[in-house]
Parts: sequence; structure tokens; C-alpha cells
Amino acid sequence: MFELFGNNKNINDAKIFMGSREESRDTLIEIKSPYSRDVVSRYPKCSGEDAKRALEIAKKASIDCAKSPLHQRVAWLEDVADKLEEYRENIAYTIVNEVAKPIAFARVEVDRCIETIRVTAMELVAMNGETIPTDIAPSGKEAIAYYKRVPAGVIACITPFNFPLNLVAHKIAPALGAGNSVVLKPTPEAPLTAYKLAKIFINSKYAIRDALSVVYGDAEVGGTLVSSPIPRVVSFTGSVPVGHIVIREAGIKRVSLELGGNAGTYIDSSADLEYSAKRCVYGAFVNSGQVCISLQRIFVHKSIYDEFADILARETQELKVGSPYDEDTFMGPLINQDALNRAKSWIESAKSEGAEVIAGGVEINGAFAPTIMKSVTDNMNIICEEVFAPIVSLIEVDSYDEAIYKMNNSPYGLQFSIFTNDLKLAKSFIDDAEAGGVVINDIPTLRFDVQPYGGIKLSGVGREGPKWALEEFTEIKSVVIC
Repeated sequence: MFELFGNNKNINDAKIFMGSREESRDTLIEIKSPYSRDVVSRYPKCSGEDAKRALEIAKKASIDCAKSPLHQRVAWLEDVADKLEEYRENIAYTIVNEVAKPIAFARVEVDRCIETIRVTAMELVAMNGETIPTDIAPSGKEAIAYYKRVPAGVIACITPFNFPLNLVAHKIAPALGAGNSVVLKPTPEAPLTAYKLAKIFINSKYAIRDALSVVYGDAEVGGTLVSSPIPRVVSFTGSVPVGHIVIREAGIKRVSLELGGNAGTYIDSSADLEYSAKRCVYGAFVNSGQVCISLQRIFVHKSIYDEFADILARETQELKVGSPYDEDTFMGPLINQDALNRAKSWIESAKSEGAEVIAGGVEINGAFAPTIMKSVTDNMNIICEEVFAPIVSLIEVDSYDEAIYKMNNSPYGLQFSIFTNDLKLAKSFIDDAEAGGVVINDIPTLRFDVQPYGGIKLSGVGREGPKWALEEFTEIKSVVIC
């Protein structure tokens, strides 16, 4: 047993993990709450040299990681999940402090993180290879042939701010569980959240010594991790521009990218409008729209366009916006002032091009109000790029064919959805939608942590989810016994 931290709202310092050893530095970077602007945590300023040292430690540790028995790694993950349950409130409030996620949703993130780790432990049991008939071709001969999955080696993981706990778990749990060593660079916006999770992993009685290192920083540290020849896999979640840099600098190694999205849905004339509107409000504004699969574009059949817009505006006005510490708050502030300024600029740009604000568009209770834009057309920037803010646009269409064409006419392809009671249309949508995931009669923001998750086009390469992450973080070794 160990004491994770004391009072939830104390200022706490995150530490570097050079393997299993905690370190700090003379220079500490302060993190201020997006809501109160109070200092809520600090982290040590790391350099490229720190990243190199962490990688060397991980390289040495990878030998013991690969030799570790499966039962130990399964027990390790289960122990971490148990500790997360014990410290649920502490970690939930850390998420609220650092990124201003409303407390009700912060608890959900902790719960999902626990589930992600437990499912990873279950999937480890099922991770296996298969035998191969070597005499299937005339040139072959009878032999014992099979393949198995082996650890890739060192994994470099880089994670974002919007889910600062669960998205870390989606990377490090499968990576460590598969027998790799890991160097984690968490988001600079939520260092303490990642540090607490890493501390639970490292302090577990089942932990493999030096298997996990944690360093903090931006371009210099991230660039060092990506360009080094030591990692065999780089797993990155973040923006498309940084994704381009990762691809350029990574060299010959596996790269897994979960990048941006421009999620859309189509509201068919046969849909249940009340239900569709309630779900669209959730999908557009949960986490202040700071979700890769946040609903950004709603294509609505012209026969129900105005009616749906009215219902959507009414439902939006029911949301509580304000303090993330209040139990009934749905939406808190954006992550920082730059994000707020971008949201304002998106709206002003759309208004100048003829769009109309029918809800929100202003600051309220320390946050940016959930905003609905009506009369949005194809050429407006607000639907061409990822907004990453609590803004959703309504686009009127004449038909399903027009909707699917416009939905697909995007450089992104993460998740799309449709609301319809027409089974034939739903089946067509599954094949027609150019995205990594499709949802029928719910929002594209819907994600189950056990599913394969990832996109096409600029939305990324590879898939997350415990089963698929285990494949990303392992190599196939082919064996023949003659």
C-alpha cells in the first residue's frame, strides 16, 4: 500500500520517472486550472537529453520485460485497476483541476480507464498465434510451423490533454502487458494525472523494474523520442500537423497515429427528432467539444431542417455550463485562452460568410457557451477543418445521397453516423461512409473502449482498443521445426 497524494486540491508536483526511479529538476513548470486560473500542479522541465536517458533505460529494461511471465503481467494490470478503484475520487479531481473536465465526466474517465486496463488483461490471455500447414503447396514439405506474437521492444507513447488518463491507459496498458518497456510523454496540460497513473503502475508489487519511464515536455522531448532508433513503435495521439512531423521523423519503425476528425451525422426524415437532437447535443458539446470524434457537422434533410434546428437549440439551452466542480455541470471551460480565441474566430468567420448563431456564441459562467450554427454552407471553414470546440453546424441537404457525398468530402475519416428508421438506408450508410467507424442511430462521438478505434485519410494510421493495440505493440515471429 502506498499513499498516492493527500488533499485533492493541494498543489502537487509531478515527478520524472527514469525507469522506476523518481527524479525532479530545478525548473518546474506551473499548470493553472482552465477554470479558476489557480496553480494546480507543476512538472519538471525535461530536455532531449532526459528523453535519451529514459530511452536507454527502457532499452535495457526491455530484456526483462520480454522474459517476464504472462501471469505476472496480467496480475500487474489487475493490481493497477484495483488501485485506480481505490483512488478514484483523488484522480478524478486531479483531472478536474488540470483540464477542467466536469467532475461527473472525470469520474467516468477514471471508470473507463479501469475498464480499459481490465479488458487488456483479458485480451492478453487470448493473444496467440496459429499453426500453418507447410505442405499445402507442392514446393513445401511436412514440418511443424507456427507463428507467435512477441514484444516489439521499446514503445514511445505521446498522449493528449482531452482524456489525460484513459488515453494514457489505452497505450501503456497494452504496451506493458505485451511485454514491452515504455517511455511516456504525457500532455503538458495534465502532467499530474499521468504521473499518478504511472506511479500506480511502478509501485505495484507485480511491476517489472524500469519498464515504464515518464518524461515531460513539448517539441524537443517529443522529437527525441520519435526520431531515436531505440523505440520500435511510436504511438501518438494529437493533431494532424504534429502527426505529419512524427511520420517524417520516425524513420523505419511502426507508427500508430490517432489524429483529428471532422465527425458528421445525417438526420434522415424518418428519424426520431427528439431522440436525435438529445444525442446530438451530447455528441457536440461533451468535454466542451474537445473530442476527436466530437460531432461537428449535422446534415439534416430539408423537410425537417427547421424543426430539428428548433429542437436542438431548445435542448442546448438546458445544459448547465459553469464550474467543473459542480456535480450537475455538463460543460466547463476550454483548455486555455488560445482555444477560446480559436472558437470565437470560427464563429466570426462563419457569420461573415452568412451563417447564423441560433444558440450560444458567447461566454457564460467562465466557459464558452455551447454554440449552434445554422445556414452553414459547404465552403465555410467552420465545417472544413476540425474545430475542437463546443460548436456544431447544421447543413441542409435535399437527400441522403447529397448528405453522404458532403460527409465524405473531407480530408478526415474518423467516425460518422446516421439517424434513420429506414433499414435499407442504414445498411447503405455502413458501406458508403468513408470512415474508420460508423454508428447507426446514435452519435459519431460514441466509442466503446473494447472496439477497434481509429480513422482513415488524415485521421490516422492504426487502431486502438486493447485487442488491436496489442497487435500494434507486438511482432509476429514465424517458427519452423523440421
